[in-house]
Amino acid sequence: MIQFDRVSKEYPRVGLALRDVSFQIRKGEFCFLTGHSGAGKTTVLRLIHMADRPTRGIVRVAGHTSDTIRSRDIALLRRKIGFVFQDFRLLPDRTAAENVAFALEVTGARRAVVRAKVSRLLAHVGLASKAGAYPAELSGGERQRVAIARALANDPIVLLADEPTGNLDERATQGIFALFREINAAGTAVLFATHDLALVRANPQARVLELEHGVLVRDSAA
Repeated sequence: MIQFDRVSKEYPRVGLALRDVSFQIRKGEFCFLTGHSGAGKTTVLRLIHMADRPTRGIVRVAGHTSDTIRSRDIALLRRKIGFVFQDFRLLPDRTAAENVAFALEVTGARRAVVRAKVSRLLAHVGLASKAGAYPAELSGGERQRVAIARALANDPIVLLADEPTGNLDERATQGIFALFREINAAGTAVLFATHDLALVRANPQARVLELEHGVLVRDSAA
């Protein structure tokens, strides 16, 4: 479903962010992506999301390849990819329900479909009672749950998470991680980027990809 084939990525003025990285992620798999700050985790996620293209090598995602995908097809591919960020990225002037609805509205979904799905998604992440709350009225953990609901709006085949617990306390971290595991158990692949090694060690059954200075130094499935 996701394949990196000898991928390198170089940025102007920054230099080489990834060097000759190869791995595959199968449908429905849960995988940690670890490494120190600047190791290349976010670059991997951006390449999967087709926000960037590799300098060398090929990225394949859901039947699309980085060297041949057309710009107009990238938007369609991204509907299959949910993305959750450390800083939530919620619209501050919209309620929790409106933030989730926005992801559906931009695809042209009918209003009745949007209402029903938003209610179901907020209930799924445990926030049915907070549908009318604005981001500023929610805790960090609650804001991240809204962001997860939004990322699930279009039924993605893979959920990318870029340090999703980085701004949360330990209790909220455990709740958010449990939610990701539930999502994965329902069939959605998850690539969970984190530098929280305690979280990784607490889940030894999960696959681990470790980056160091842009080089893949460990794949626990290899």
